[in-house]
Parts: sequence; C-alpha cells; structure tokens
Amino acid sequence: MAVLVRTWNVFHGNAVPPERRAFLEEMVHLVTADRPGIVCLQEVPAWALKRLAGWSGMTAIGALAARPRLLSAELGRLVTELHHGLLRSAFTGQANAILLAPDLRVLARAEHRLDRPGEGERRVCEIVRVEGLGRVANFHATGEHADEQFLRAVELADTDAEPVILCGDANAVPGEGRTYDVLRERGYSDPAPGIDQILVRGLPASPPFVWPEERRRVGGRLLSDHAPVELRVG
Repeated sequence: MAVLVRTWNVFHGNAVPPERRAFLEEMVHLVTADRPGIVCLQEVPAWALKRLAGWSGMTAIGALAARPRLLSAELGRLVTELHHGLLRSAFTGQANAILLAPDLRVLARAEHRLDRPGEGERRVCEIVRVEGLGRVANFHATGEHADEQFLRAVELADTDAEPVILCGDANAVPGEGRTYDVLRERGYSDPAPGIDQILVRGLPASPPFVWPEERRRVGGRLLSDHAPVELRVG
C-alpha cells in the first residue's frame, strides 16, 4: 500500500508577508485536497485543533506545545483576530497535529516533551502507531537547540524494529549537527535539502519533494514561510 505523506509548518496560518488576517483553513484545504494518507503540521494555533478534522476530512490528532496565555484558546483566537501578522502565537499558543486518512487505523498515541530546562519554548514530539505502517512521529525543534531536540525526537520514535516515519521542522539542514549522521547510520531515507523533513526507516520511500512556491500560492498570496515536503512510502 503506497501512502502519500506530507509535512508543513503552517506559520500560525500566516501568509508571506504576514497580513492582518490568517489563512489557516485555506492551508489545510490546500495540503489535503488530493487526499494524502498522512499530513503532519507544526505551528498550529491551539484553537484550531478542534477544527482540523472538519476542514480536512481526516482524523486529526493534536499535541499542545505552548498553552494559550489567556483564559482559553478561543479567547486567544479572538484577540489574535485583531492582527494575525503582528500577534501570531502571542496569545493563541501552538500545537503540532497529525492528520490521517479515514482508512488508516490508529493503534496507539503518545506525546513527549523535547525541550529541557533553559531551552526556551516548550516543544513536543507526538507519536502515533498506525496499523500496517508503524510509528508516525511529528516534532518541531527550537533553532538554537535544534540538534539536541531533533536527536531526542529520533530516540523517542526509534525504539525497536517497527518502521518509523519521522516528520517535522528540524530547524537544522543536512550537514548541521550530528543527528543527520545518526539517521544515516540507522538506515533512514535521504533527507530533504532544507529544515523541514520526512525521514523513513523500515519502509520503501520515494525521494522527498519540496513544493515550489507557486504550489502554495493562493489568491496571489504565498502561504506560510515554509514549503510543504512530501514523499510516498510503501
């Protein structure tokens, strides 16, 4: 069974350059329109977690990283509506999310902290075991601690012989740090050229493909400051 896998840091729903309003729903429609099997998202506003399933038609599994600073995620959303481009995640908090096609069966899920004291933003790695595929892990590393947090995500996901699909914003390009060397030694697939990655062990995988800018341009706007990355497994 061939499965299309994508990852995208959605930049809190902002366009480039950021505008007063956000375009998160448009982003989710865009990245799921051709019915991929798995989509991993980073920098999702906390309020959007309950909306992802409806927007995508997929099973949505979220992991909260930074909690909203106000009384609720919804209140954070209302305040941020004043100007998304300026406020971004200041009040909304942020999360990761894994979207799965309805025919994929979830066997188990877990989430783990990636950050350590003194490493700034709260970061998580969420892991979902999918029947017939293995573990799907979704993470977001902090820039100045990227190599350490990236390696922690690998160690959390890669605990036995079960296949692994590791997705996320590594905040480190191939050649930086030691994590890419560890991945190569463990037989993972070749990385994409940037910081956004899908790395696979234990399953056949096509080379990663980075979307060109025109593919994430909607209504003349460039959506997110990251490009989606995709490949096929199986």
